[in-house]
Amino acid sequence: MPKTSNTTHVLLENTLIIYQRERSNIWQCRFKVDGLWQRTSTKQHDLIKAKDAAKRLMIEAEIRKQSNLPVITRRFKDVAKLAIERMNKDMANGKGKVSYIDYIRCINDYLIPCFSKRSITHIDYAALDELDNWRTEHMGKAASHSTLLTHNAALNRVFDEAIIRNFLTEVNRPKLEAKGKKGQRHAAFELHEIRAVLGNFESWFDRARTKDSRELRMLLRDYVEVLLNTGARPGVELMNLKWRQIKFNIQPTVTKTMDIDEDGEPIVTHDLNRSCEMIVTGKTGERKTLGMQSTVAALRRIAERNYGITGDVLNPLKALTVTSNEDYVFRTKAGKKPTSFQKLFRHYLIEHNLLFDPLTEKERVFYSLRHTYATLALVNDKVPIHTLAKQMGTSVLMIEKHYSHLKVTQAIEQLRGKETQRLINAMGEIDESYSSNRIQ
Repeated sequence: MPKTSNTTHVLLENTLIIYQRERSNIWQCRFKVDGLWQRTSTKQHDLIKAKDAAKRLMIEAEIRKQSNLPVITRRFKDVAKLAIERMNKDMANGKGKVSYIDYIRCINDYLIPCFSKRSITHIDYAALDELDNWRTEHMGKAASHSTLLTHNAALNRVFDEAIIRNFLTEVNRPKLEAKGKKGQRHAAFELHEIRAVLGNFESWFDRARTKDSRELRMLLRDYVEVLLNTGARPGVELMNLKWRQIKFNIQPTVTKTMDIDEDGEPIVTHDLNRSCEMIVTGKTGERKTLGMQSTVAALRRIAERNYGITGDVLNPLKALTVTSNEDYVFRTKAGKKPTSFQKLFRHYLIEHNLLFDPLTEKERVFYSLRHTYATLALVNDKVPIHTLAKQMGTSVLMIEKHYSHLKVTQAIEQLRGKETQRLINAMGEIDESYSSNRIQ
């Protein structure tokens, strides 16, 4: 058995130990309560007094445990760091959620600065009011409902950590509420505006001043088309998508039209109905989302630009969607991740008089494409509300909340989006009001 150092004394085997940290004369104690080790300071310099204090602290902790009270107290800052450490470990082991990144940011930027010196057991309703005022002051505005939900989830992670370590009990846990300003729907695009968004890209490419600028503009077009075609959340859902997470599908159909050929026979049309399944990870975790022919076309353009791959008719992405390919999809040819897409998209909309919704005067952002997808899918393509919720990685309740004005209960079709595509393609020339306002 290893010899105990003169700065460590075992008072009860595997139960109570006192020790001194390096460069400190104060004795610390470590004891077990309900099978868990607890650590605290005896606040004593004298060894005999420290032993007495350690025994007293362990007895008090046992009594507090039996009384359903926190075993020992801890500063909020210390517990918050333990909660961050646990989330980081979970993410490193593949068990964490994408939302942990937001929780860690909230803890570091808001919760620790506000509650730094408070004990975890002293976060009462008065303290929560203090946080609300502190947050409003530092944000320069009242937090939105969704922001408060994120902050509350982050705070609950800290409370969970405190309960796990017996620093807090469920009885003492504050109940959190989110009474912030409700979020509003982002401004969507009308059909004629979507046609303008998609139809002006080619000429916009030609006005790029450098090769790199042109490449970035082309990648933005692909990104926009996939957002419009899938309803994915802008940001990590697509930016973290890898080629190996894509599965290509076709469902060929043959249709006889009303038109007659030279021999008097009905003209037959063929449609491969290309689509793909993509595994994306975002706000609600991992899910499968479907991309139709517009998405496949965008992916093929990226594959051709970055790898020189055109692919065959039956599976144009076969060479890239192998399980060993760790490459990300939305990257430049050099493998760089675009960092200014929102800014670039904003400049594009400004240049073509599309930035502001004429009715609401709200500024359009990438999320406007997600809102547009949902609106058009419900109104034109009659996608069932449950199918749409699953496709977009949200709940039926949220769809009903934001799109109830569209009478979604009449939705009966599937996700192909053919009617929306037909309407966009049938609108003829782009209105001159959406021409570039830059001097040629």
